Amino acid sequence: MKTPIAAIFLVLGLHCPAIAGFAEGAAAYREHDDELALKEIAPLARGGNADAQHLLGLMYFMGRGVPRNYRQAFEWHYKAALQGVPDAEYVIGAMYYTGNAVPQDQKLALSWFRKAAQLGQPDAQYALGLMVRHHVADVPEDAVTAYMLWDLAAASGHRNAGEQRDDLARHMTAQQIDEAQRRSRNWHRGMALP
Repeated sequence: MKTPIAAIFLVLGLHCPAIAGFAEGAAAYREHDDELALKEIAPLARGGNADAQHLLGLMYFMGRGVPRNYRQAFEWHYKAALQGVPDAEYVIGAMYYTGNAVPQDQKLALSWFRKAAQLGQPDAQYALGLMVRHHVADVPEDAVTAYMLWDLAAASGHRNAGEQRDDLARHMTAQQIDEAQRRSRNWHRGMALP
């Protein structure tokens, strides 16, 4: 009976420093102590911690604590995105959209934006709304869906989403607006997006 309990404490004990290291690294990053952030985050990222991989990707993207390297930024974000980190999925989508460190591919951008948006990432919801509104990557233009996406992003505090939604509403019928608002109200994190 003592062996399973000891094993549980051992696992919890080994896991706690990793959590503390990430918390310390993230706090150091926010406080612009890039040396400490790198010291705490890099080992965790190499060990497979998705949040640490995303943060290390940001460090490479911004050139904070490491030389700016978009290729490395992409690689670390990609590892985190494959583990379902919405912010990393958004960054991968943005890098494909702009062709930053990878060949420009709007269809791959759309795919990554959709993954992140379905997990509630507001920047991805906003970007996906732009793609739907402006018929990018062969996506049919759909004012109702664009409105819905921008409404979701605005509800999460995205700065430009509310303005885009309100501007679009001036060109929509009352029925279209009602449908978009109904979709927005009924959507929840993890639900598929059109």
